[in-house]
Amino acid sequence: MRFASERRLLQGAILAACLVPLSAGLAGVVEGPAMLRGVMPEPPADLDSHMRYLSGLLLGIGIGFVACVPRIEARGAMFRLLGLIVVAGGLARGVSLADSGAPGWEHRLALAMELGVTPLLVLWQARIARLAAAQ
Repeated sequence: MRFASERRLLQGAILAACLVPLSAGLAGVVEGPAMLRGVMPEPPADLDSHMRYLSGLLLGIGIGFVACVPRIEARGAMFRLLGLIVVAGGLARGVSLADSGAPGWEHRLALAMELGVTPLLVLWQARIARLAAAQ
C-alpha cells in the first residue's frame, strides 16, 4: 500500500476511534452520573464532581488525539503519551473488572478500545512515522 493511502487510512481510523472519548467525555461533563441511566438516582456531590472531572479528562484525551491527525507521522511522542494514558485507564478498568465483576456492555467495549484498539493505533502510527522518515 502506498504511504499516502495508508496514512489517510490511519487518520480516518483515529478520527473514527476519537468519536468514543469525545462523545462519552462530553456526555459525562454535561450529564454527570445521570449519563449512567438508572444506576444511581441522586449521586452524592463528590461522585458527581469526580465523574465530571474524569469526563473532562476523557474529552481532553479525545481532543489531543484529534490534534495529532493532520501531521500524524510527526506526532509520535504525543500519540504514544495519549495512548499510554488510555492503556493505563484500561488497566484500571481491568482492576475494577477483577474486583467488582463485569460491567455493562458499554464499559466492556470501552475496555476493548483501551487495551486493544489503542495499542494497535499506536503501533500503526509508529509504522507511518517510519515510512515517512524513509521517504
